[in-house]
Amino acid sequence: MPERAVVITRPRAQAQALAQAVGALGRRAVVLPLLEIAPLADTSALRAALADLDAYALVAFVSPNAVDAAFACLAGWPSGVPIGVVGEGSRAALARHGVTPENATIHCPPDPVASDSEHLLASLDLDAFAGRRVLIVRGESGRELMADTFRAAGARVDAVAAYRRSVPVLDDALAAELSALLAQPNDWIITSSEALRGLAGLVAELDPVDGLHRLQAQHLIVPHARIAETARALGCVQVTLTGSGDARLLAALCNPSCRVTISE
Repeated sequence: MPERAVVITRPRAQAQALAQAVGALGRRAVVLPLLEIAPLADTSALRAALADLDAYALVAFVSPNAVDAAFACLAGWPSGVPIGVVGEGSRAALARHGVTPENATIHCPPDPVASDSEHLLASLDLDAFAGRRVLIVRGESGRELMADTFRAAGARVDAVAAYRRSVPVLDDALAAELSALLAQPNDWIITSSEALRGLAGLVAELDPVDGLHRLQAQHLIVPHARIAETARALGCVQVTLTGSGDARLLAALCNPSCRVTISE
């Protein structure tokens, strides 16, 4: 049987560093992007919002992609404008652009296992945003929870799209690669519920009879509880929940005993 692979499903631009770290552990990394990230055809709304950053009491980025897309339009971050992020990936993306807790106020969920919008919101004094402006930088589509919660607290919310994301088309090359990966047990690093749902759709298209069962036989490594819930809804039971950050994902590969079974 071929060597057990570590399948990294992040968008390609964000997968390489993790793939190199997996290789350094002596494991074979396979980069299989399950979401394609593309720039917007028209960035005028994004640029207009970013030109007025000093007017905001908080700028929230929903993902590393949102951070990278915004900083492609920025020369730097204005001092005094607080930032909100939902996980360690976005904190790392900010650091790549020179923004750290040493030179900016960065709000993040305190528990890396609970890195999501709900826990970011719970960590904030929402009443302090009443009557003040909040900017949310996100993809073209996404949950409205953050915007709705700030509005309910009396904030004036602007939500601006920074990028477009989509599930790849099941062409012949992707079909062949998926078939090979599903033919044996592997470790799949899944960092997005949307990507996991897209994977389920792809395997069902690839093999309408047994595709989902083949996916359910794989071991999934996920950083967020919401992704674990998505896995459970799809019938996956070999799921390791690590918490946010590449270090925790890599630790799960080094310690198979941390694998947990999601029960009914």
